Amino acid sequence: MRIPSQSVRLRIYTGENNRYHGRPLFEAIVEEARSRGLAGATVIRGLSGYGPNSRVRSSRILVLSEDLPVVIELVDEAEKIEAFLPFLNEAVKEGLITRQPVEVVFYNHNPKHDA
Repeated sequence: MRIPSQSVRLRIYTGENNRYHGRPLFEAIVEEARSRGLAGATVIRGLSGYGPNSRVRSSRILVLSEDLPVVIELVDEAEKIEAFLPFLNEAVKEGLITRQPVEVVFYNHNPKHDA
């Protein structure tokens, strides 16, 4: 798979306890991105953060460490990212979504990892 050097990065900031149809939201986003043929997705679990309600979530505070921040990143051509936004509009009930142009310097597939 090839993606253009001028692509788009989509970031979804949410919490690890957020759900979509009974499953973790981040898992649903990754699976939907895969089913639509997006180039890739990465989920990053944060150590600390807060959102619109200003409630700090941190791995250092035991009771709040159950809902840590999560960032899901997707990079692909603008058209595929744009087509993915209606799904996110339905699925993401709490969070922040950003879109930025990015220059793809390297994107390669290693066939050894297909097994």
